[in-house]
Amino acid sequence: MPNPASTARTSGDPGASDAYDVLVVGGGPTGMMAACELLRRGIRVRIVDRAPEPSPFPKALLVWPRSLDLFEDLGVLPRLREAGLQINAFSYYSDREHLATFDFPQELSPVCLPQNETERILRDRLHELGGRVERGVRLLTFDGLDFSGRIDAVDGVTAVLEHPDGTIERTRAPFVIGADGAGSAVRAQLGTGFSGSTYETAFALVDAEIEGFLPPDQALYYQSPAGALVIVALPNGVFRFFSSLAPGEEVSVAAMQRIVDERGPKGVRIAEPIWQSVFRVHARHANDFQLGRVFIAGDAAHVHSPAGGQGLNTGFQDAHNLAWKLAAVLRGEAPSDLLLSYGPERAAVAKRVVRDTDIQTRAWLVQTPAKVGLRDAAFRIADRTGLFSQFYAPVMAGRRLAYPPVRDTQAPGGRTTCQLLPGVRNAVRVGAVFPRELAMPHKIQGPAADPTTWTLAAVCRGDAAAWRAELRAMAALRPGLRVVDLAAGPAARLTGCRHQGYYLIRPDGHVAAHGHSRDLDRLREELTAHLGEAPAQEPEPALAA
Repeated sequence: MPNPASTARTSGDPGASDAYDVLVVGGGPTGMMAACELLRRGIRVRIVDRAPEPSPFPKALLVWPRSLDLFEDLGVLPRLREAGLQINAFSYYSDREHLATFDFPQELSPVCLPQNETERILRDRLHELGGRVERGVRLLTFDGLDFSGRIDAVDGVTAVLEHPDGTIERTRAPFVIGADGAGSAVRAQLGTGFSGSTYETAFALVDAEIEGFLPPDQALYYQSPAGALVIVALPNGVFRFFSSLAPGEEVSVAAMQRIVDERGPKGVRIAEPIWQSVFRVHARHANDFQLGRVFIAGDAAHVHSPAGGQGLNTGFQDAHNLAWKLAAVLRGEAPSDLLLSYGPERAAVAKRVVRDTDIQTRAWLVQTPAKVGLRDAAFRIADRTGLFSQFYAPVMAGRRLAYPPVRDTQAPGGRTTCQLLPGVRNAVRVGAVFPRELAMPHKIQGPAADPTTWTLAAVCRGDAAAWRAELRAMAALRPGLRVVDLAAGPAARLTGCRHQGYYLIRPDGHVAAHGHSRDLDRLREELTAHLGEAPAQEPEPALAA
């Protein structure tokens, strides 16, 4: 385990000199999620943010079900649901003509909550876990940063920080997480590129109460050759109006009202705004998410269109993925090479989100009759056939999130039906999240689960006592691995696999490996790959003569 951080200052907050294991640069939602996940695993964290106060702006809105899982694991999901508003449908229009309404089932519905309120809930939980954000503290540089990319090349990272009183501090941390936004100072220090593009069209945003009627639990998408208008219900009777702007046009209630009158629902008047803003939309991702002991997450690693409300969620999942891995390495429970999986896993997700949201945004803005006709026909077909609910809604909800396997031994040997049809409902692939309906009762995930523990879930059929005993003997060699037995019927229904077998489940709930009864040699290889070599067994004591 690396040495804890050391700090040298001439003045300032005396608490800053406490030892810690991870320096988090950025106290926004991604940084606080990472800190909470580390703290609940017993890792000492220091969080700094250059802003003197938390952001008061409502910015991002939607928290999708996979992110709701993370809030549930933190023990604060009831707080988020109480403060938020469930969105039950997306409705789409073309030149004010209704195209489709896609209803979300309860298990796929997002919660709408302004970002400043989501941050408040995270900040309260952070304080309960013993953490806090040091405000007005800015990262200036990393001193002597190792560019080899090898985690074990050095024992830490020296960060140079500037405090509000002008004091310069040098502090050395075993690991650093850059969650400091799209203009990330951490990313700049790493020297990695930020590939992508910026939309030519500017967008305006107005949050306000209204006169008239709008659905209180929907997001409405009004598309026309003149531009896009999106209206989203917020808590407490407030609605967000989001629209593309003509070149040179400024945001104002009058301008947004004109757009609503021309493109949107009739009979709706916008009252005094609560918040308004103009911004450009980017579609970019970092070329590298990691350099040695420094990582980037959230907007520091990827930015994209607000279409589908995915940005905040992608950052939460970055933090969740990285935190358990850092904790495992710092606690001496996994080899440091485990951290090398963070970048490939999360970069694959970020690139897909950037691509998907870019497609949605460009579909909003199509102008030629041929393209408009194709887009509108696609919406009507999706509405009639249920394609949205069956395929795309689970993607938006994060229920199809899966990290690609990197070894053959992560999957069952031979040709098996349970891994051949990944798009089929309830088919759990390697890399996917293990079903919460099975995980929660067995304390694999959830607020009652040990967030540091790996789980070997055994699905037995008939008389499998000898096989179960062999599984338990393998697990007994590894103190951080627990075995749970799953009933065959519910397991088959929720995973899509009807064989006797096992699931090796990571502390973040993702399936690290799956195999059948004849795959125990593959399981041994996977346990070694993820957790290192098993400790040597104690020799049997000799019998007395």
